Order: sequence, then C-alpha cells, then structure tokens
Amino acid sequence: MVTVSVAQIDVAWGRPDVNLTKAAELTAEAKRRGSDIIVFPELWTTGYDLPHAANHAAEPGQGMFSHLADLAREQSIYITGSILKRVDDAIYNCAPLFSPAGNMLDDYDKVHLFGLMDEDRYLTAGDRTPVFDLPWGKCALAICYDLRFPELFRKYALLDVELIVLCAEWPHPRLEHWRTLLRARAIENQCFFVACNRVGTGGNAHFFGHSTVVNPWGEHVVEAGETEMLLTISLDLNMVQAVRRTLPVLQDRRPAVYWKG
Repeated sequence: MVTVSVAQIDVAWGRPDVNLTKAAELTAEAKRRGSDIIVFPELWTTGYDLPHAANHAAEPGQGMFSHLADLAREQSIYITGSILKRVDDAIYNCAPLFSPAGNMLDDYDKVHLFGLMDEDRYLTAGDRTPVFDLPWGKCALAICYDLRFPELFRKYALLDVELIVLCAEWPHPRLEHWRTLLRARAIENQCFFVACNRVGTGGNAHFFGHSTVVNPWGEHVVEAGETEMLLTISLDLNMVQAVRRTLPVLQDRRPAVYWKG
C-alpha cells in the first residue's frame, strides 16, 4: 500500500522562489495526510520559461536539487516532479526522485522533446529509463509528451513496474487525448498511473489540470478538475499482479512477429 499526494498547481512563470514556497506548504500538508510521496507537475519551478533555461538550471546537488533534498528530509517524504537540470553544457527536463532521507535516488530526463513548445531548441533529450525499487513496489517516471510513445511504457511493464508517475504541462484543447492516453497506457501495461498536470496559463497555453490516478483496469480512481488542489489517495499495488494473472497479456506477446518484414 502506498499513499500518494498529487499537487495540481498553477506555476509562477520564471519564479522558482515563489513556486518552491508553495511546494513546501503542500509537502507539509501531504505529510500531515500520511502520504508516502508527493508529485509535482512538469517544470513546476519555472514553467516553460525556456529562453532563460540556462539561468534556471542547476547541477544535481546544487540549486533547486539541494532545496528539494532538504524539503524531502524535513518532511520525511518522497518527492518528484520535473525541473531543469544542467550537465556540462546540456540542459535537461529532468524528474529527480528524492527519498525521505533527502537523497536523490536517481533522475529521469525527458526522452521525447516537444517541439511545439520549443523544447528541442533549448533542451537535450534523455536516454535513460531508470526503475526504482521502492518500499511499496517498482516505480518508473515519465514526463508529459512521453505519454504518446507506448514503447517506453511497455518497456517499464516488461521490467515489472507496478506504478508509473507522469508529470505534465498538458494544455487545452487536448484534454481528451490526455484522458484517453492515460487509460490506454494503464490498460496496455496493467499498472497504475499517477499523472500530475498543472493548471493556469503560461505563455500562450492554458493548462487544464485533470490530474488523475488510473488503475490497471484503466479506471479513473480519482480525477481533479481545473483548479489548484492536492489530491491524496492510497493504492494497493497488489492489484497489478492480480490483473496480470487474470488477463496475461504480457505473457501472450509475440515480439518476433511484430518486427518481421
């Protein structure tokens, strides 16, 4: 059993100090509710202020990474959500996972860059797909546009991942894409999805929220509206293996046929 809090928030454009203050308040509330992990949206510290990405980005262990490590330690909670990371001359849209001890266990760099919001102009695509063995089960991360690429999530399923956490800045008018793709990925891979989307306006985009938790049958267990809120829910990950035994889709795959000429 894991208790998850999903922080559906508006984001102050280019104001990491303001956004971190809000995050600290919500993290304290998530801990008060008994949550094991809190999830923030994509680029929740800055929004898509990518022209200034070089100023916002920090190396792991520094800047925002250090602040989040301190926050995780202070509240004794896991924290994730994507921020800007610098490694040498490259900048990544990065989702780190911090433990209750304040350690960064690893991070996931967004693999699929979204050209419609200029990510390909300012950012470098990731090429790693870490899987986390957490106290409640196997977990993996993804970011926004990744949701449109089923191969990533099938890889996670084949590695026995039970819970996938996706953070996003997914705007109108593509609400039905968001809801449909989340259900499809959960059904295909028979796992839980925790999806955190922001609300509010950034640049020319209006973000609709509708953060949600989808179970391995593809059912929306809980879904937010279009205002700021902190969703909290407890999940029994034993459901994943039960569903996979009931309908053994992953065992019935025939990959040799799929790639045949």
